[in-house]
Amino acid sequence: MFFIYFVEMTKILLYLITITIFLCLQVQAQIEKPTYAPNTTKEARAKEYKYLIHNSINKNLLLNLADSTEENWQDAFGAMELLNYRTPFVDSRIRRAMHAISGRSTGFQKAMLQLLFSLYSKEFVPQILLLLKKTDDPKLMAMCAEYLMRNNKMENYKPVLLKRMEEMQHSGGVRVEVPFFTVLKNKLLLKNIQIPSVKDLLKNSFLPGEMIVYSFQRKNRNFPGLVMVRGKDGTFMKDDNGNFFSVPQLARSSNNMPGYITNGNTPQGIFKIFGFAVSKSSFIGPTTNIQMVLPYENSKDVPDSVTRLLGDHYRHLLPSSWKNHYPFYEAYYAGKAGRTEIIAHGTTVNPEYYKKQACYPLTPTQGCLCTREIWSTMDGRRMESDQQKLADAVKKAGGADGYCVVIEIDDLQKPVHIKEILSLIK
Repeated sequence: MFFIYFVEMTKILLYLITITIFLCLQVQAQIEKPTYAPNTTKEARAKEYKYLIHNSINKNLLLNLADSTEENWQDAFGAMELLNYRTPFVDSRIRRAMHAISGRSTGFQKAMLQLLFSLYSKEFVPQILLLLKKTDDPKLMAMCAEYLMRNNKMENYKPVLLKRMEEMQHSGGVRVEVPFFTVLKNKLLLKNIQIPSVKDLLKNSFLPGEMIVYSFQRKNRNFPGLVMVRGKDGTFMKDDNGNFFSVPQLARSSNNMPGYITNGNTPQGIFKIFGFAVSKSSFIGPTTNIQMVLPYENSKDVPDSVTRLLGDHYRHLLPSSWKNHYPFYEAYYAGKAGRTEIIAHGTTVNPEYYKKQACYPLTPTQGCLCTREIWSTMDGRRMESDQQKLADAVKKAGGADGYCVVIEIDDLQKPVHIKEILSLIK
């Protein structure tokens, strides 16, 4: 009798052990695998910094500037923007390049303007004015104009800017629309622009039934903004603790140029969100990003009809109080001017490059919306990710099919805080 009891108990124990192992395996299978970015380790970042200094910058700038070496110099410009890097040697080479800027290719001139806007914002006003008068490229002309206006020279050069734009628009005897010039003329001719009530963009009557990612920003993009998510039912998403979901988000590019110019800051206005993706860029990293398109953008992932529809109906999407607020059309004109590939993503860029800047610990991009991520300096494992939190909030709100609205709420010289936005929602 005891033997039969023993056998039966053994069967039960074996059954329980089997069930336990199975459940453990199921739980383990549901645990998310760690995300890694090998380029974020201490050794990898030290190696990257050394390479950028010695190869991308110093080695390239030692080359004589010629048609065959323009790309080398442009590579140096990009590395300098990334690192915020200047030395007496570098400064001397930039001055030499500026002496010959009028004879260089348009691509080189644009790359040079981006660098100057970022690191040499005051040194080359006379040379840039001369380039503005000579160039026939509308985009380059706009970049030159923005450089002059950044130096508080708007009123000084207003007549020459308006005259140059008029000449370029009538090239060939036919007047053509130039998106760059529309934005510039608004800046030159329209004064004392008041920001409409932000509350009007937060009402359920604005893009009703749509998921919306709101990116609240300052006019001065050096300061981090804040991102929140509204569900299709018109309510803002909350976290597990019952608080409104929000994380800091930077809308500043490395060169800090205006958003209607390629590689400038994220333009203010309305974008269409159409999905999630994972980038292959080592600077963006492996965290899920949110894919977006501008009005009229030519995208390989979205039919032209979608972006054209967004552009054609752009004004009609806006509340009446915002229909004539021209700064909110920056995204509209950026798309018309050919800007592409602006997304909302995380970052693997070393934040220490920007330790002395107001955006720290967030990192600038090429004009995308960027959230903070922390990676292990030991093995590159992702330790904290505001971007993943954002992607999860979007999934919870109905998925990546809706809109992103970038709003400059004011020009206060500090990061956007959740308390400011809650006062607008309630």
